[in-house]
Amino acid sequence: MSVFNGERFLREAMESILNQSFGDFELIVIDDGSTDGSAEILSSLAGQDSRVQVHWQPNRGLVEALNRGFGLARGKYIARMDADDIAVRDRLLRQSSFLERNPEVGVVGGAIQRIDSAGTPLEVKHYARTDAEIKAALFRNCSELAHPAVLIRKEVFVQTGGYRAAFVDAEDYDLWLRIAEYCQLANLDEILLKYRVHPAQVTRTKLRQQALSVLAAKALAVSRKHGGTGEPSWQGGVTAAALCGLGVDEATQQSTVGAAHLFWIKCLSRWGQNANALELAAEMSRICQREHLDRWVVADTNLALARIYWSQKKFARSIVSAGHGVITWPLMLARPMKPLLRGLQKALQTRSSPVSAAGQ
Repeated sequence: MSVFNGERFLREAMESILNQSFGDFELIVIDDGSTDGSAEILSSLAGQDSRVQVHWQPNRGLVEALNRGFGLARGKYIARMDADDIAVRDRLLRQSSFLERNPEVGVVGGAIQRIDSAGTPLEVKHYARTDAEIKAALFRNCSELAHPAVLIRKEVFVQTGGYRAAFVDAEDYDLWLRIAEYCQLANLDEILLKYRVHPAQVTRTKLRQQALSVLAAKALAVSRKHGGTGEPSWQGGVTAAALCGLGVDEATQQSTVGAAHLFWIKCLSRWGQNANALELAAEMSRICQREHLDRWVVADTNLALARIYWSQKKFARSIVSAGHGVITWPLMLARPMKPLLRGLQKALQTRSSPVSAAGQ
């Protein structure tokens, strides 16, 4: 666990680990230069439980803190944990048992329950479970492993060289791509973590940097698949110019940044954080050129805004936004038909199956 000014939720996060049903572990915490009350909480818990090992350092960022923690870890497996989340009581038991039974798997994650700052449940997120599905998603720029909910074999982490500072805000995605070249990845279907979300996690700067880092990590992974050996030497993170050097043009960059904004606009809207969603949409329109965005991204953004405006009783603006969405991508009108068509397809398959025929 890396901690930087995490006093608000730190005790709850650590106690969720210390109260695990599987108790044979060491809890390594790197205090990355906190200036709030985190140090006092860490010292208190370390004094109460010998499994807690706290290491202090000047603020050097998440990647360096995590690499230091992984380097200090003596166990066969290493679990990631954030300082504001809550681990389900059987998390470590379920994941370690799974890796014991499946030696070909190097990383196992699980489902998460998103919660807000007050701990109120928002939604459950289930991820792809099989190795093939997870790896396919990685090459669609999607990480199907919740970073603070994974258990990793230490030997696999060492073999791949750990986190890389060049991939700011996507250091986990880059790691999964490299680990995927050596072993299998998996997810449990059970909820293993209560993952706290709050507006401070979503900023224009972070979303843009994360999108650029994802594109760079993917470009290098594709290069390695085809025998490439070049690796980054960037300082301070991936830049647009560096991406162009990897063959990723500006249009692709902006398209990816736009899609990232859309994802969070829809999430914030679902969680009732409409003001933050509208602010993010405004930032998206300022930094992304419309001609570089996929039509479905523009259409979905307009539809998301239409829902927000409707909930705010701004009916005229809602209708205008919905109209812009339909004009941009008329195929969105077919969406309400999808559940019906899937149901019809399933019914036809059932009627034509040998079991159904035999029953008749």
